[in-house]
Amino acid sequence: MKIRIPPIAILIAFSTICAIAQSPLRIAAADLEPVLPPIIEQFRQATGIQAEATYQASAALTTQIQNGAPFDVFLSADLGYPQKLIAAGLAEGLGDGTSGTPIIYGKGTLVLWTRKDAHLPAPTLELLRNAALQRLAIANPDRAPYGRAAVAALNKLGLYEALKPKLVTAENISQAAQFVDSGNADAGFVSLTSASTPRLSADGRYFVVPPDLYPPIEQGAVLVTKTEQRVAAKKFLVFLMSTPVQQQLRKLGLTPGRDVPDAP
Repeated sequence: MKIRIPPIAILIAFSTICAIAQSPLRIAAADLEPVLPPIIEQFRQATGIQAEATYQASAALTTQIQNGAPFDVFLSADLGYPQKLIAAGLAEGLGDGTSGTPIIYGKGTLVLWTRKDAHLPAPTLELLRNAALQRLAIANPDRAPYGRAAVAALNKLGLYEALKPKLVTAENISQAAQFVDSGNADAGFVSLTSASTPRLSADGRYFVVPPDLYPPIEQGAVLVTKTEQRVAAKKFLVFLMSTPVQQQLRKLGLTPGRDVPDAP
């Protein structure tokens, strides 16, 4: 007995398959808005695969993935969140024996940033002791790794309690940078990637906080387990870890996640 499938059903099925194939790769990205857009475009040119990113704090993106948000790749500014998703069976590493481990694609650097017209001394650790400093922006330490790094640095310097009343808490590191750049804070702890953007480079100046004052800010990448674009997602992660892209991350303020030579 032959089963006749109506042509319209075949057309609908084919259209559905094409729609899935043509859907852009969905990337959940924390603290990467200054960095990721050109990399996504280079990935498109190299592979023909379209990708789009949603930029929010690591904690917020983790909650969305836990609630079933249709992301394919998660790039977290905090290694703990992808580890949490892996433990829950909601994410995985690249495979080849590392599926239980996030890919460390970069390491962040904490800097102290001020506007050039802030009428304050040049940013150094001594600025934190200056009475003229009335408002100091940091990312939320409960949700953002740069916020935790800032609190750790202040504690190690013995300044946290004295400066606590002056802290202006932002949702994430991008908002912390906005607070300082807009004049809503006199200075702020931000990422080197934020400080290296054309706007902040033109508006202000920064001081690199000694890395021994805070724990390493390791940034991790994982595949979201429910992705329907596993092949494309893996290609993106391989592309992210390629030597040219890792060299590019260094120029944009992130320490590469693996050893790579300096770009020529």
